[in-house]
Amino acid sequence: MIALVRQLRPVAGLFVSGSRAMLLIGVVLSAVTAVCGVALLGLSGWFITATGIAGLSAATALAFDVFVPSAGIRFLALARTAARYGERLTTHEATLAVLADLRERLFRGWARRGAARELLKRPARLLFRLTLDIDALDSLYLRVFVPLFGACAVAVVTGVVLGLMQPLVGLCAAGFLILAGLGLPVVAAMAARRHARRRAHGLEVLRSRVIDLVSGQSEWIMAGQLAARREGLTAADGYLAACDDVLNRIEVRTGAGFMVAGALLLAAALVAMAWLAEQGIIDAPLAALGLLVALAAIEPFAALRRGAIEFGRTLVAVQRIAPRLSPAVQTAAADVPPAGVAARLDGVTVRHPGAERPALGAVSLTIAEGERIAIVGPSGAGKSTLLGLLAGEVAPQEGRVSRRAATLLTQRTELFQDSLRDNLRLADPQADDARLMEVLEAAGLREDVEALPQGLDTRLGEGGHGLSGGQARRLAFARLLLRPTTLWLLDEPTEGLDGATARDVLTRLWARAAGRTVVVATHIRREAEAADRLIIMEGGIVTAIVTRGDAGFDAALAALRPD
Repeated sequence: MIALVRQLRPVAGLFVSGSRAMLLIGVVLSAVTAVCGVALLGLSGWFITATGIAGLSAATALAFDVFVPSAGIRFLALARTAARYGERLTTHEATLAVLADLRERLFRGWARRGAARELLKRPARLLFRLTLDIDALDSLYLRVFVPLFGACAVAVVTGVVLGLMQPLVGLCAAGFLILAGLGLPVVAAMAARRHARRRAHGLEVLRSRVIDLVSGQSEWIMAGQLAARREGLTAADGYLAACDDVLNRIEVRTGAGFMVAGALLLAAALVAMAWLAEQGIIDAPLAALGLLVALAAIEPFAALRRGAIEFGRTLVAVQRIAPRLSPAVQTAAADVPPAGVAARLDGVTVRHPGAERPALGAVSLTIAEGERIAIVGPSGAGKSTLLGLLAGEVAPQEGRVSRRAATLLTQRTELFQDSLRDNLRLADPQADDARLMEVLEAAGLREDVEALPQGLDTRLGEGGHGLSGGQARRLAFARLLLRPTTLWLLDEPTEGLDGATARDVLTRLWARAAGRTVVVATHIRREAEAADRLIIMEGGIVTAIVTRGDAGFDAALAALRPD
């Protein structure tokens, strides 16, 4: 139980700290709805029975007051309807608000240093966490907390009503409701937990395989693996169907258990009411009221069975997203280098998890402000790791890093299914259209954008579909210009572009880099030609640093890949 509370604490705390008033109102309205439903059935039974008895003689018929109980029935019916509407409105509104906040915090948690590199290994993971896992958490409040509070309120009211007739009867009824009404969902949750976890994993596998099949269909056909991929998809679907079958069976059995519990409670109430009426303690209308209250009392507890079945899935979701929940992005504060220095590394060592050797080994380096540096070396030499270290994306295990605020331009051009304007404003949300057109001009993309019918309002497809590779790279360069940082970190900025486009992009980049420090990781000669120094790396170690004018500078430059 302690471990369960510890697992639920991060998410439960978010619910409590969110729309607390709205959540509380929703719980109260749920209890009012349940109590009004039980009271409505009980009062209706009393009224029908009392009316029938009063009609046996003219004297009692004339003396019987039909207005007060009928008004009470109308009030309870209207109150139940209004409370149900208010409960659905408030609980769903509050839940959606909390889940939206949860998605934001989870996204920020994945934005921590190093987390993006984890996502590259399984790019669909963030999507699943933001959709499947977050959606699973709505049952924690809507299908567990809300019906639980309402059912307990009904148990208390039932115990009080029957206790006013005979205390022992009320105590036994309330105790049976608590034991059976909560015991059955607990047993169901324990029985379904393993299968719910399997279903959650199975659903993630199914979605992953569907994405792989659709996105890589051409490649699977060329490799002759399409049939095998289809079989894998069918197997995942069958696994998921088997889990659903088991969970449905558990839910049906739990429902049958509530039916048995309701029948037992009704039978016991019938015996108790008959005995109390025979003893003259209560009259027939009160006996009918007590009987119908007992009949309706088990129904609110039955609403817990769905939440119990999904509780295992909810726990899986909590366990998977809780480590990434954070009220804000926590980034390690980098030391500020002395005046005139853009970045400094002192004996820095970086080890990636599971790697046999360090990605960077005892690297010491000083980069002056305004300097242009090219980091060169074969693939796997540690160039990108060094850039990530300077950007604050990679944490060193040993040594010390001091740097200015930096902007990292990676090899990939990350564009989203949105307008050109909003893709640019990712770098500066406050930039107006004049500023956007200015950086587009600097990137050589203004004429292309102005030629579009919708200009900056032109919507891009997924991944920037609608732009050529050169246009997408220019757009990324324009976004770089919007960032007010003095340290630019560029990872093979023109990789994949034709020679003419690449040289035009580089010419514009160096023209706008005046007064800034630029560090380029590359193995292409054209990207290193404007460098003041070449840092040569191999195996995570800086093997040489040559300055323009040194004897080895031209030789190192000539060793790089030509256009």
